[in-house]
Amino acid sequence: MNIMVTGGAGFIGTNFVHYVLKNYPDATVTNVDKLTYAGNKKNLVKDKRHIFIRRDICDKNLPVENSDIIINFAAETHVDRSIQESSIFVKSNILGVQNLLELCRRHNKKFIHISTDEVYGSVSKPSKESSILNPGNPYSATKAGADLLVLSYVNTYNLDALITRSSNNYGPYQNPEKLISKLITNAIQDMPLPIYGNGKNVRDWIFVEDNCSGIDAVCRKGKKGEIYNIAGKQECQNVVIAKKILLILNKMETLIQFVQDRPGHDQKYSLDITKIKKLGWKPKHTIEQGLEKTIEWYQQNTGWWK
Repeated sequence: MNIMVTGGAGFIGTNFVHYVLKNYPDATVTNVDKLTYAGNKKNLVKDKRHIFIRRDICDKNLPVENSDIIINFAAETHVDRSIQESSIFVKSNILGVQNLLELCRRHNKKFIHISTDEVYGSVSKPSKESSILNPGNPYSATKAGADLLVLSYVNTYNLDALITRSSNNYGPYQNPEKLISKLITNAIQDMPLPIYGNGKNVRDWIFVEDNCSGIDAVCRKGKKGEIYNIAGKQECQNVVIAKKILLILNKMETLIQFVQDRPGHDQKYSLDITKIKKLGWKPKHTIEQGLEKTIEWYQQNTGWWK
């Protein structure tokens, strides 16, 4: 099996490359990444079955012809950055996806698009795959646009494509700009833990290894044109996450520092995962188990994040 992973030097992409090489001895992975701030050259796996190509997903000459399946993790994902400058999000998250879809159409390749629960917007009850899209910031709006493009290629060109929408991921190799990685690295250094607003915003957290196994299940068992929600079913307020991290590290809660809320901050994300469970998948990690593994990784890899 020959797999092309785009965005494979980023957080989830890196973990998925590790997952494939570990679980599929006969697989080869072609890793395409532009190596922006979100991609890290230190993440690249040294394995003869792993081939790295430094390219933009907008490149119309990406060599997809030798791959059996293209899995797109490449995206601009930092909400705060999208609020400051949205144009690069439109380029990567919409135009880049359109280019990958065209390449897959021309070469008759299977395409898996990695999306997010943020396309549903702030919700009061778990979102199903059929729920209305209601993105609340430029980042999630571009991801929603990409999702619609993927579905249009299935309908118009009969492209073999699927979409996964995961809840908030955390784990090894995550950029320290993200909430849990920032809280962990700050706590390790006895620095303040910044929490937006009153800290009561709720996210459904999933340990990245569980998301990788969910994506694998969709690749193997998912049906063309379908969308699959992937979540850890570990809903938690941001301030509670901070307290859990401090407890594991034996640090004082006085390190928590509430800061001005971000514009348009969604109150709650929540996913219904009934559909993917029918593929035989379910998350393995509780939030406590995942945080312990994540904290251990950041403690052992200070050179990576510093």
